[in-house]
Amino acid sequence: MSTESSAPVQLPSDMELVLKVIPMPGDTNGNGDIFGGWVMAQVDLAGGVLPARLIVGKFATVAVNEFIFKQPVRVGDLLSFFAAITRVGRTSVTVEVEVYAERRHAEHRYVKVTEARLTYVAIGDDGRPRPVQPSAAPV
Repeated sequence: MSTESSAPVQLPSDMELVLKVIPMPGDTNGNGDIFGGWVMAQVDLAGGVLPARLIVGKFATVAVNEFIFKQPVRVGDLLSFFAAITRVGRTSVTVEVEVYAERRHAEHRYVKVTEARLTYVAIGDDGRPRPVQPSAAPV
């Protein structure tokens, strides 16, 4: 994990804010920071927001292609999750997610804490992959 930069970070303007959440003391690991698995679960929820608009019906996370913890997440941080669709395939949608922490007592000063790339697949009632609705794919 890298050391925290003191330089202000700009929030992405080319991604959509899809989730905001404040981690609580019950979400900590043995070091007192927020447990990485909790962060991963939130990223998966945030990453599914944009595919939910494209995929008519059920879908599931099929891959976590990349997941980078850049800085620790702390109790009381206000986390902002930004997402963008990077690929729409025949049955899948790939999403980039970036997570920024607004530290307590540092209003409007953000630190990038996590970035990830996930792939979601459209599934039919039989649980098997099915085509993403062609008319729903972004232009």
